[in-house]
Amino acid sequence: MYEAQLRESLPRVREAIEAAVRRSGREPREVTVVAVTKGHPLAALKAALALGIRDLGENRIEELEERVGLLGREAVVWHMVGHLQSRKARQALATADLLHSLDTLKLARRLSAFALEDGYRFPVLVQVNVSGEDTKSGFPADQAVEAIHQIVGLSGLEVRGLMTMAPFVDDDKLLRRTFAGLRRVLEEAKGLPGFVGHELSMGMTHDFELAVEEGSTMVRIGTALFGERPR
Repeated sequence: MYEAQLRESLPRVREAIEAAVRRSGREPREVTVVAVTKGHPLAALKAALALGIRDLGENRIEELEERVGLLGREAVVWHMVGHLQSRKARQALATADLLHSLDTLKLARRLSAFALEDGYRFPVLVQVNVSGEDTKSGFPADQAVEAIHQIVGLSGLEVRGLMTMAPFVDDDKLLRRTFAGLRRVLEEAKGLPGFVGHELSMGMTHDFELAVEEGSTMVRIGTALFGERPR
């Protein structure tokens, strides 16, 4: 079922991304599709891998742990895209290849300390709450650069860029402002000593084309690929 679904949906998503990339004056290879399998069974992940998708994302660390245990790490890049409690930092280090949702200094320090114990630098994206919604996690946009400055100074972390979640609305102007706002934070952060991140993780099923037009390098897509989650 999932393989048939993806044979139809994956080309549509890729074509939409390619068109949006061209409109922004970039190349399709600059955008990574992270297939978010939240709530879908293991068959969805196996179908994605069979069709050449290598970047898989989960919202919950427990689900990520389970799936890494079943499918392994070979030829898969595992993305933790949901909120992560600081008490689960060790779990993230053991399972995720990239954390998209570094949203507090407490979490950053904890991740860095554990990574240093293990002798490596853990790749992260700093989450910025560009929209200012109370329901969204992340550093406020006007405080993000100072937070990034502190995070870059933690030697156990490798800051690869930024992430945001846009409002779930049908207002293209508001969505564009949100995505452009994250891009501006990234441009400002590039002036920080030691900051070399370039990734912009922004855009989901309902808004990924606008996000790509505004500079996204990673889109987190679930429903547009796999359909609605089973009840």
